[in-house]
Amino acid sequence: MSAPNPPSEKTSLAQQYGGRHSGTWVDRLPRSWIPYVQLARLSPPAGLFLIFFPHLFGALHASLSVPQPLHSLAQTLPLLLLGSLFFSNAAHTYNDLIDAPLDALVSRTKTRPIPRGAVTPTAAFLFATSQALLAALCLVFLPKDTSLAALATVVATFYYPYAKRHTHFVQFILGFCLAWGVVVGAAAVGAAKPWEDRGTLCLVGAVGCWVVVFDTIYAHQDLTDDVRVGVKSMAVLVNKGGGRWARGFLVTMGLLMGLLMVGCGWSGGMGVVYYAVAVGGSVVSVGMMVLKVELEDHGSCWVWFSKGFWVTGTAIAVGFLGEHRARIGELSLGIL
Repeated sequence: MSAPNPPSEKTSLAQQYGGRHSGTWVDRLPRSWIPYVQLARLSPPAGLFLIFFPHLFGALHASLSVPQPLHSLAQTLPLLLLGSLFFSNAAHTYNDLIDAPLDALVSRTKTRPIPRGAVTPTAAFLFATSQALLAALCLVFLPKDTSLAALATVVATFYYPYAKRHTHFVQFILGFCLAWGVVVGAAAVGAAKPWEDRGTLCLVGAVGCWVVVFDTIYAHQDLTDDVRVGVKSMAVLVNKGGGRWARGFLVTMGLLMGLLMVGCGWSGGMGVVYYAVAVGGSVVSVGMMVLKVELEDHGSCWVWFSKGFWVTGTAIAVGFLGEHRARIGELSLGIL
């Protein structure tokens, strides 16, 4: 019997997130560009929207303090999306550059562009630097407090790839990196010192808990390899006792997220739309993720990570938009 044909490069690349792409649009790009699309996690664009969603939440939440037409938000949100794109490209490339020696030892990540040799470390550094500069350029067109708020994200992002060498609480550090986008988004629409606002900080905490949940699920994909290599994560920590703490930890973080979402609503005097859609939708979607995911199944972890966050993020955004529309309506009727 003849030996089976070796897998094509396209099939091989499709085996690992970060070393693969999905969608025909990538196939139309010049071949030399494809590793950079993979570095930046642009196909699918989960990484981009995991960064953009908190900025969107912060902008929508802050705009409720002084009701303004949605068209004024429409002038700021595209700039936040563009900045999120460049920052996502830079952050993911920087992370892969630092993690390359570890990625080469993990079955899921060994085919990423740097470990497999498709992108040299020098080229990756130059790409990350160019994207970081473009992200910084976007800040020039936003209020000055936006740049001040973004500094905390930059510092945390620089440390993040090293954190997994130092602490199991790396998901909390990532939670801060992403959730602080709420403060950046609030500053972008003109909120003064949003880092001092109670409602904004509750929203930061809620988003941080959400990040911890989905990234802990994501980290379960590499649990066996991480233990072997010595990489730390919450997935490794909560499975030290045979895994009996893993589900309970995720449930606890989901409940804490819900409480902080309620705290954000209470602080801002939110109405029914916010509680029904933003709070209710996020709690139900995260609850389903936590209860339905099969943590021992890599495929289940990937599906719930890559798909589940869309439902939660959309629910929160729609809840804020609905609250915004309701307040504009009340203002026009002279109720507020």
